[in-house]
Amino acid sequence: MEKIKKNEIIDEIKDMMNNAPAIYLIDFAGMTVVEVETLRGEFYKADIKYKVVKNTFALRAMKDSDSYSQFVTDLEGHFKGNTGIIFSGKDPVAPAKILKKLTEKTEKPKFKAAIVDKVYFGSDKMEQLASLLSKEELIAGILSSLDSPVSGIVGAINAVIRDLASVIEEAAKQKAA
Repeated sequence: MEKIKKNEIIDEIKDMMNNAPAIYLIDFAGMTVVEVETLRGEFYKADIKYKVVKNTFALRAMKDSDSYSQFVTDLEGHFKGNTGIIFSGKDPVAPAKILKKLTEKTEKPKFKAAIVDKVYFGSDKMEQLASLLSKEELIAGILSSLDSPVSGIVGAINAVIRDLASVIEEAAKQKAA
């Protein structure tokens, strides 16, 4: 392969790394064509990019990247054998949820490691990653918890007004009688 073509591939991977809030490494060995197509389809629906390149290219791109160069020592041991790189979209935990769903059926692909929000997760942490809430779920939870006290206050005020109205109504009936 020409040196120019190699550098183009490395630059492409580096750009993808710099634009992804999380990257995941998987071993896709033994996957059937149907399994790979299913995996790619799930990633496409979730706006997640998936790339298979030579391990040396991926490692060199990581060393040159602004976002992940500090994790080279953590990940270089995972760039052996068949390695696929997953670049998350807006939701950094979406790839883990997809991988968990797919591996429950076939145990493929095998999760190697991930860097999510500048934190390294080893091969034994996929369950933990998949159980994390997405940013949207966290925001919704915070907003609903903020809304709960407000709705409780509104309900209490309405109850006081209703009770006061009942007392006034009863007093008016007694005065008229």
